[in-house]
Amino acid sequence: MSTVPKEIVLAEPRGFCAGVDRAIEIVERALAKFGAPIYVRHEIVHNTFVVNDLKAQGAIFIEELDEVPPGATLVFSAHGVSKAVEEEATRRGFRIFDATCPLVTKVHVEVAKLAKEGYEFIMIGHKGHPEVEGTMGQLESGIHLVEDVHDVQKVQPGQTDKLAVVTQTTLSVDDAAEISAAVKQRFPKIREPKQQDICYATQNRQDAVKLLSRQVDVLIVVGSRTSSNSNRLAELSRKLGVPAYMVDSVEDLKAEWLEGKDRVGLTAGASAPEVLVKAVIRHIRAFGAVTIRKMDGIEETVKFPLPKGLKL
Repeated sequence: MSTVPKEIVLAEPRGFCAGVDRAIEIVERALAKFGAPIYVRHEIVHNTFVVNDLKAQGAIFIEELDEVPPGATLVFSAHGVSKAVEEEATRRGFRIFDATCPLVTKVHVEVAKLAKEGYEFIMIGHKGHPEVEGTMGQLESGIHLVEDVHDVQKVQPGQTDKLAVVTQTTLSVDDAAEISAAVKQRFPKIREPKQQDICYATQNRQDAVKLLSRQVDVLIVVGSRTSSNSNRLAELSRKLGVPAYMVDSVEDLKAEWLEGKDRVGLTAGASAPEVLVKAVIRHIRAFGAVTIRKMDGIEETVKFPLPKGLKL
């Protein structure tokens, strides 16, 4: 068998989603309008290349608000923030732009609305992820995190008459469905969202990997280790029997991953820019003669509006 890949098959869709596009544009416009530095709470999106590029333009990434000087411009990351962070930032008088993905904001709005009606919540998500911290931080109490089916059996809400389920937007679609089913089985009357919380881009990229896995011998996922949705793509591929490797940049790519593999699948998480995908393609082509084929897939046309006050 040839040690050189014959073909690269590109997943479609891959890479940036509308929420990531919007978040990056908010930081860039704030820099253009108000000048450096612009402070950003947490990485704007979970991608090393994007964060370093914005740092070079004058963005300063912080975790605690006491790192931000008085009168500064502050951007909340795409993952969203808790009510406590929002209130503290307002109290300190920063000029604030909220880059929270509108699909995450939708979950926050639902939580606030139902909490007023007396609901408690089961949240399906990963402990410590900033999106989960932001959503759970919409309430002072009454929101319970489950990470897996095992957690569902242990969770003890204060009451079960008014109980609703919400989900981190970047989970594995299949895992979330399995956990949701366990939640529904334990709490049959639980209220589910009208539209599932998992975002369209997460769903589309996972569906593309499912199709791609039937056509390739190995999958390369362009995405940072901190990116939840990128990790889910690699996990999904492995579950389907295709070895998968994550690369933050072309330097991470190892020749031995591709040895004896005729077809290499290539995708990118929702926070990974296309420039990195192109660099990986060039690098794989350098190993030998390779053709490139783009898989058929959904064309995404979603676009989210920018906050007021950022028109240039």
